[in-house]
Amino acid sequence: MQFDAVTKMVQASFSGFELTPETFKELHWWAIHDIYTCAGNFRNGPVYLNRAIVDPTLHQPPPWEEVVPLVNEMCDYVNKNFGKSPVHLSAYVMWRHNWIHPFFGGNGRTSRAASYLVLCARLGFQLPGINTIPEQIERKPDRYYQTLQQADAAWANKRLDISGMEEMISDLLAAQLLSVHDQATGKPSTA
Repeated sequence: MQFDAVTKMVQASFSGFELTPETFKELHWWAIHDIYTCAGNFRNGPVYLNRAIVDPTLHQPPPWEEVVPLVNEMCDYVNKNFGKSPVHLSAYVMWRHNWIHPFFGGNGRTSRAASYLVLCARLGFQLPGINTIPEQIERKPDRYYQTLQQADAAWANKRLDISGMEEMISDLLAAQLLSVHDQATGKPSTA
């Protein structure tokens, strides 16, 4: 259902795109409305990431009072830099959303959906392929977590470096597009 919402948002973006906090809230609602009662609402309390509890050197999300300004800042970055590469903007949204962690649950699903939406909106078309970037990440999340940690570490040192995330998205995009080729030639998908 969330992917259907992304598809509709991509189609609507063809007449103009602006990333807003409401975009994230809607994607979040579609991801978890049948799981949590907080669906579509930014968190109003602290969250603690299990991996950060195990390793305290890893990122811990900011206080809930900072969520709305940080989400606004993320949206402003994308909207003001919409001429940057689609992969960069997609990687930025995926990392920054996870860094902010604006919801109590469903942040990963929402970040991947929002990232994919931004990628398609910036490209100007719905990406073809049966092996979508979000699906690939869900099946094999290790690289996703690794690139998030790399970007978090750079940000802790006052640097925006999402190059690992960009490379991952670029590789996954290639695999998604290869699935189109494989489907067209009758080959089993290799991705």
